[in-house]
Amino acid sequence: MALDYLKVAAVFLGSIAVSLQAGGAEAPIQLITLDPGHFHAALVQKFMYPEVSPLVHVYAPDGPDLKAHLERIEGFNSRSNNPTRWQEQVYAGPDFLERMAHEKAGSLVVISGNNARKAEYIARSIQAGFNVLADKPMAITPADFELLRQSFRLAAEKRVLLYDIMTERFEAATIVQRELARMPELFGSLDKGSPEDPGVVMESVHYLLKEVVGKPLTRPGWFFDVRQQGEAVPDVGTHLVDLVEWESFPEQALDWSRDVTVRQARRWATSLSLAQFKRVTGLADYPEFLKADLQPDGALRLFANGEVSFALRGVQAKITARWEFEPPPGAGDSQYSMLRGTRARLTIRQGPEQHYRPTLYVEDRAGLPAAEFERVLRGAITRLGSAWPGLDMRPSGGAWEIVVPEKYAVGHEAHFGQVTEHFLDYLAARKLPPWEEPNMLAKYWITTEAYRLSHAATKR
Repeated sequence: MALDYLKVAAVFLGSIAVSLQAGGAEAPIQLITLDPGHFHAALVQKFMYPEVSPLVHVYAPDGPDLKAHLERIEGFNSRSNNPTRWQEQVYAGPDFLERMAHEKAGSLVVISGNNARKAEYIARSIQAGFNVLADKPMAITPADFELLRQSFRLAAEKRVLLYDIMTERFEAATIVQRELARMPELFGSLDKGSPEDPGVVMESVHYLLKEVVGKPLTRPGWFFDVRQQGEAVPDVGTHLVDLVEWESFPEQALDWSRDVTVRQARRWATSLSLAQFKRVTGLADYPEFLKADLQPDGALRLFANGEVSFALRGVQAKITARWEFEPPPGAGDSQYSMLRGTRARLTIRQGPEQHYRPTLYVEDRAGLPAAEFERVLRGAITRLGSAWPGLDMRPSGGAWEIVVPEKYAVGHEAHFGQVTEHFLDYLAARKLPPWEEPNMLAKYWITTEAYRLSHAATKR
């Protein structure tokens, strides 16, 4: 399993071509898309899969979210380069959830949309006997976490799988960072750090105005209601907490009730003008459900930023998630990641100096002679290169930059296909890796406990 993600990243472009040529008439897996309010639902279908029928049943309320989803799927079908062949069979009505459960038109439900009902949708899908592939987050409040625990217990009873879409695991620089941290001769062991100086730090910046599939993204009005979308840590912070677990304790099961201590959390707001809101939503005014969040100057008070400090088996970690309105030219959503070992520090940066591309740097912490550290690092890169040809290194100031060939940078949108391929393998095996379920529970315990603590701090 150590190089599993490296292999998936290396062969993904070739697998796309194979899957697009494969027939789907006899495919055993039939997708169901439930209330697709987020563009991530469509990205699961950006490519075809040999195991999946091209016929997809969609159950949703009628409205702009459904229309936007179907337009994205049609865009994939009609593109000139590697068009898909999806056939969307739609039921649009207020009883869409009950209709889906009754008709049982497929075996795998994809859920990505308004997060206020996400935990409920998951629970109802599991009760009906479906496998579930859910976009993050699967829980945005402590009450959602309790419902999610029940869903996992029921999934085990019904022998179906429940899994969330963690695309950041497939970013090339992140995979290399994780693998280098598993080499004690280079990294040593993970420095536990202290609450004031954590051994693991993850940060992300997302942008409200962005492009998807080469077009400006129009966000629904409810996206700006944290009661429906979720606040920063329970929403996009899910990815960061997942990476802390995935890189710090690879393939190890974590017990949320014993291995995790959530120390403190905070949240803070971003102001969004009406002009900015109109630009990203296309709406003429704020919906009624946002009026309570307006400031005296008419700007929207959006709790789009947050951080949480926690410990996993004594390893101190801190994650910070922020939202800004518009990226600098050439930039997009970005991430910072630092793992501090007893022998080396592994840091991913994605700023202007890196041309806004995630770039991994390795720094000596053991005080080795420069030539000796270079030899150790070169040996580590050579080992990884056997599974991922072309990986290299070059000096960068007092550190070494890891050079990842451009061909492995498939991009965020393609990562949804990689996650889906992984999950299809799990469905074929009829089981998840043994560490996935407990670590999902640990992850959502951290994010929803951060929600509770940050709200308690706000009230003081």
